[in-house]
Amino acid sequence: MTRFRFRPAAALLVVLLWPATPVVGQTAEPIFPFPVSVFELPNGLTVVGVDYDSPGIVAYYTVVRTGSRNEVEPGFSGYAHFFEHMMFRGTDRYPTAAYNEAIKRLGADSNAFTTDDWTAYHTVASADALETIIDLESDRFLNLSYSEADYRTEAGAILGEYNLNFSNPISLLRERLYGLAFTHHPYGHTTIGLLDDIKAMPEHYDYSVEFYDRYYRPNNCFVVVVGDFDQAELERLVTQYYGSWEPGTFEPSIPVEPVQGAPRTAEVTWPNATLPLMMLGYHVPAFSAVEIDMPALDVLSQLLFSQNAPLFQQLYLRDQLVDVLSGGAVDHRDPPVFEILVRVTKPDRVADVREAILAEIERMARELVDADVLADTKSAMRYSFARGLDSPGPIAETLAHYLQLTGDPETVNRVYALYDAVTAEDVRRVASQYLTESNRTLVTLTEEGQ
Repeated sequence: MTRFRFRPAAALLVVLLWPATPVVGQTAEPIFPFPVSVFELPNGLTVVGVDYDSPGIVAYYTVVRTGSRNEVEPGFSGYAHFFEHMMFRGTDRYPTAAYNEAIKRLGADSNAFTTDDWTAYHTVASADALETIIDLESDRFLNLSYSEADYRTEAGAILGEYNLNFSNPISLLRERLYGLAFTHHPYGHTTIGLLDDIKAMPEHYDYSVEFYDRYYRPNNCFVVVVGDFDQAELERLVTQYYGSWEPGTFEPSIPVEPVQGAPRTAEVTWPNATLPLMMLGYHVPAFSAVEIDMPALDVLSQLLFSQNAPLFQQLYLRDQLVDVLSGGAVDHRDPPVFEILVRVTKPDRVADVREAILAEIERMARELVDADVLADTKSAMRYSFARGLDSPGPIAETLAHYLQLTGDPETVNRVYALYDAVTAEDVRRVASQYLTESNRTLVTLTEEGQ
């Protein structure tokens, strides 16, 4: 069972995290170097503020710790993504047109996205608009209102989005891979949902209301504010506007995926012209800020698939057998798959490309990576991450990502301490432990008739 409370809801609490708490193996400078404040309302809503030098600009993220992972009932996939749409349908105070007009007047950049594990609503605007933003966002989270007719209209729009996405063969390839790799866990369906469930969605208005009631609760949400704001004023405004939001008690039961004991394969065809595509998936551990396996797998992905990697040099540059080659695993709350995607430029060489990838994985499982190559790879990863923390929006999204995983803003520094600690033996071990034949799912897509 998954509980959404991260610590007891009590009186308003303020914790200042500066400098970052040292952890074993961490370099002198934390990867996330900005002052962070955390406070929690009695209803369980946690608010995280980041003091960042961006005069006149503020980013405002609302994080709902709900994604397609929570869609455990058969026949009801796609509802986390559906609510990303419905949350723009408005309330009695701010109907859709009024909400959009208010955002337009602010000159704000406002949107949302959904993933397997979480949904985020984000706005970047002038700092002097902070109270208006809080008013708008709190209103739709506390008072979302939509008719059955509105619901049916939006469900139809979801079907249109599904059809648009699946005009790309990679979407079909990924759907088949995940459906084959997962037999129990809801990661087996992609975030947008399954086609049959989306077609049936217009008939399930009552379920949509129940889904909103379950998950759009303060103790399942974070608010992240980055940029130019006053801490005391932020606390006052959040308390004023969100204080009456009632917490929930629902606890989803997420199925545990059994260990895969044998390789799984499938072949699919595409009705239009396409180059062959291949996707491989290996079950790997869930995100952890304590265990080193996922950081080691991230380093392994760079050693296998970055532009400096021998495999990329061979298949992409020298032999020109592929024009897409990537791989890795995204942080997830439950064990995900390490996904490898390749597009083959010569249809008669698919088997050669597959064998080259598997041979390089086997080599990484046998041999220790050169110490200088490992050091350079980790340094480049750290630099790339730090370079992205250059404005309120990316900073807020980065922190929101780690908050939805653990609820702790210090997670980002803890996990990068693990990256620093990854050794050549760690890389070899995770390659040999996880990227194995029995743990592999492979799906190939080719043009129909070829």
